[in-house]
Amino acid sequence: MFLLVGPSGTGKTETALALADALFGGEKALITINLSEYQEPHTVSQLKGSPPGYVGYGQGGILTEAVRKRPYSVVLLDEVEKAHRDVMNLFYQVFDRGECATARGVKSTFATP
Repeated sequence: MFLLVGPSGTGKTETALALADALFGGEKALITINLSEYQEPHTVSQLKGSPPGYVGYGQGGILTEAVRKRPYSVVLLDEVEKAHRDVMNLFYQVFDRGECATARGVKSTFATP
């Protein structure tokens, strides 16, 4: 895990692209999530899937599906400071355990073996 901080235009995204290229062979291995789109508490379900009884249940979330489809990738979280606290709690779980569960209870693993 890398934490890249600094003002706009200092190369954070370019560094993530270079990591994706060096580690996994190209920019297709970069998953970018703009967290400014997740400013409300309910938006956490967009990342890990809708809970039972809600539209989209069983479809997986943007984050969990992207990692399931491309397990060897770099995940770039852009605009982190704009995310809702509930969204950040999901990522704290990922940072701490290297995994999170989808709304269906299926584990998504973020650690490379």
